[in-house]
Amino acid sequence: MNRGIIIFLVFCVFFVMPVLAAAQTDIPSSSRSREAIDRVKPDLEKELERKDLKYGDPIYIRIFKEEKELEVWIKKENGFDLFKKYDVCTYGSGTLGPKIEEGDGQAPEGFYYVTPDRLNPVSNFHLSFDIGYPNKYDRSQKRTGCDIMVHGSCVSIGCFAMTDKNIEEIFALVDAAFRNGQSFFRIHIFPFRMTKENMENYKDSEWYSFWGNLKEGYDFFEKNGKTPPNVEVSEGRYVFNLNNACFS
Repeated sequence: MNRGIIIFLVFCVFFVMPVLAAAQTDIPSSSRSREAIDRVKPDLEKELERKDLKYGDPIYIRIFKEEKELEVWIKKENGFDLFKKYDVCTYGSGTLGPKIEEGDGQAPEGFYYVTPDRLNPVSNFHLSFDIGYPNKYDRSQKRTGCDIMVHGSCVSIGCFAMTDKNIEEIFALVDAAFRNGQSFFRIHIFPFRMTKENMENYKDSEWYSFWGNLKEGYDFFEKNGKTPPNVEVSEGRYVFNLNNACFS
């Protein structure tokens, strides 16, 4: 065998493979999550294949509070395709509008992202992941609170609660995307589908200006080939651009 090939193989065995293995072990796992993934993965793969999508490809999530819907989008070519809509059991006792402070019962609205360390495969609510509230914008508005999750068990005081079956599917898609190299996924939360008609219906709300800013991000996705925007915060507002807009 060529000496160069031997050196390359040795390098892979002793350097590349351990790094990859270490990266995989950084993704939280448990017997509960592994059993759930094994249970739902075959059907998910079939559903994805029917839509010409692949298990393990990057994901993006949108939540609409008024409609109580969670959407999972899967990366395809230059944008994302809608894979599936899941019913949200409840987001607690709060109303439309952002979370302001710890204990207010509100679920957040805004632009968040989830990294592997935010997965909880041993959650008290079956399986869960932390959306990352408060984000930079929330902190700029002096908003407080923590541990806002998407989780199972269908009960909530401010998190987004799903049925156990639905959180198993969502968790499996998240886990697979991370293990396939996605370093984070975006989760964008809106009070309602941000059409002109809905905005007109809520023109008298105290949150109308804030929702107008959220609508900019909603429209960006719709107008840019179903590509989630990169989201930054400037002068107390969300701003949107295509810089690193997909996923690293």
